[in-house]
Amino acid sequence: MSRTRALLGPSTVMATGTVVSRITGIARDIALAAALGFYLVSDAYSLGNSLPTIIYILVVGGALNAVFIPQLVRRMEKDDDGGNAYADRLITLTGSVLLALSILAVVAAPWIVDLYTPADYPQSQYDLAVAFARLCLPQIFFYGAYTMLSQVLNARGTFGAPMFAPIANNVVAITTFVLFIIVAGTSAAADGALTTGQVLLLGIGTTAGVVVQAAILVPVLGRAGYRWRPRFDWKGQGLGKAAKLAGWTVGLVLVNQITYIVITRLAAQANVDAAASGATAAGITTYQKAHLVFMLPHSVITISIVTALLPALSRLAHEGKLKEVGEDVAGAMRLVAALVVPIAAMLFVLGSDVSVLLFGYGAATTDQAAVMGDVVSIFMIGLVPFTLFYVLLRGFYAMEDTRTPFVVTVIFSVIMLALVLWLFTFLTDLGVTSAGGPQIAGIALGYVLAYWCGFVVLWWWLAHRLGSLQSGATAWVLLRLLIAGGVAIVVAGLTRTATLDLLISDGLNTQLTALVLIMTAVIVGVPTFFFAAWLLRVREVSAAVAMMKSRVVRR
Repeated sequence: MSRTRALLGPSTVMATGTVVSRITGIARDIALAAALGFYLVSDAYSLGNSLPTIIYILVVGGALNAVFIPQLVRRMEKDDDGGNAYADRLITLTGSVLLALSILAVVAAPWIVDLYTPADYPQSQYDLAVAFARLCLPQIFFYGAYTMLSQVLNARGTFGAPMFAPIANNVVAITTFVLFIIVAGTSAAADGALTTGQVLLLGIGTTAGVVVQAAILVPVLGRAGYRWRPRFDWKGQGLGKAAKLAGWTVGLVLVNQITYIVITRLAAQANVDAAASGATAAGITTYQKAHLVFMLPHSVITISIVTALLPALSRLAHEGKLKEVGEDVAGAMRLVAALVVPIAAMLFVLGSDVSVLLFGYGAATTDQAAVMGDVVSIFMIGLVPFTLFYVLLRGFYAMEDTRTPFVVTVIFSVIMLALVLWLFTFLTDLGVTSAGGPQIAGIALGYVLAYWCGFVVLWWWLAHRLGSLQSGATAWVLLRLLIAGGVAIVVAGLTRTATLDLLISDGLNTQLTALVLIMTAVIVGVPTFFFAAWLLRVREVSAAVAMMKSRVVRR
């Protein structure tokens, strides 16, 4: 528990930055939905703007996050210069690769977009997606620069700046979408066509935000005692070991991206089917925005805790203290679960209301937002295994084992694809009534069911490797947390239904109704969870809340 407490120092700084970043990120997505809605035009933008992240993570990003922090930590301790030369070489090498990759991706944009779109995707929307892709793909280099500089700062114990830098990116993007609404209005997306000037405004504005995000970290590095100098003497400097470790991580990311290609094509097909049948628009943007809400608790809580934990885990693993690694991973699992279960329970009940409140404006209709909310509720079924899967992976990475996560991810991805394809095909065969939203919901259900399977396999595997993961105690805590969450879902759901019955005849607007439903369900549901956890003697809940409160108040 003492080590778990220690995590909350840097974790709180990171969580604060992440919270503000995610709040502005939500504002960014609200502005995007208001500008483009959930129509096919929005899908074209979402696809074009997603490709830089996809390609970056596929080629370099996963390796940087999973492999190079342990290597940087070791070189800081081992090298006389505190690892500065190693960091210089790593940044020079990776930056060179990313620059070449960005140029190649821009040239290959039509072929890349074709990979992610179905055969019957409208030609006009395909051309629009290619245009957005060419404007956004240079982001690959700047995403890489941001990640590399963040890793160097994290390895030197500076966690705050990397978490606050994305706020600037979000502000630039929000400004871009507001300008678009001023210039084009909220009907351009529904009409299905954008002018060249409107496309340039969205594409250039979006990329400018990523440039600013990376540039902000440069002066912070100087204050942290590091100044980058280009170094091209890569051979024989230890980068080969990192590259070998990264190979399995790149393979893991490749498997993930193959599944994402399938999901993106299916989501695009769902919106094509919705347009053909006259159903409510729901496609790539619907899936991505629902996944964004799904990721919020994970981003604020899990990533903050685990990013602060990974350097310590790497040191313990390097010293051969595998039992202590297991204790820390198990403690992180219990801490994370205690914080995310009540959030998952509330969003499961209130997914539709939250989405209508946040995204039902401008070009986005309330029906489109409500469909997205239904997908959010389904995603919440998998929040616990998803976030704990992430924690368990970091246990393997601390031991510099990237092969096992690759193998488990292959198994997990095969299960996911089988479930997603079966559910999507089944719903498509039902015809018009299942076009759009239900098809996206089927994709989300297959996604979360697969994570439950992958989580169990990965837990067993890591416990076997470490000799102990306090599996009995941890499983008992998780079971009681899930029971408390289930009780909260029932009580919050009944409260929402009763409140809705009272509001139906009051003539409130849709957003105000959603706000009232959220407030009443949360006011009743959250205390219910804590009371149930107290009855079940889940000490981790009160301990986690008390420690978080103590850190926040102290800071």
